[in-house]
Amino acid sequence: MSAKQRLYRIQFNNQGQVYEIYARSVSHGSMMGFIEVEKLVFGEKSSVVIDPSEEKLKTEFADVERFYVPLHSVIRIDEVNSKQVTPRIHAAGGESGKVTPFPTYGSFEPKK
Repeated sequence: MSAKQRLYRIQFNNQGQVYEIYARSVSHGSMMGFIEVEKLVFGEKSSVVIDPSEEKLKTEFADVERFYVPLHSVIRIDEVNSKQVTPRIHAAGGESGKVTPFPTYGSFEPKK
């Protein structure tokens, strides 16, 4: 019997947007302070409706074998059972706008 293939949903901040992607492998990697993500999974092409944010992600990660996300940018990582994956990009703060993103480097102005 083959072992169950794990599937992870990774949410992270990237330039004022929240990326939600799916991958088969997530680890702390060899670079301190970064999460290593590889073996990306995108949705099936059986649907007639095309999600522009998913298409943008497919284009952005087209030739990427493995990438690293700074630890402070990661919102959460979930192991999921879903066979229906929909990677997406949405505005930071969620749909309701009630969640404030954690401040990142460069978002503070020094006091004068």
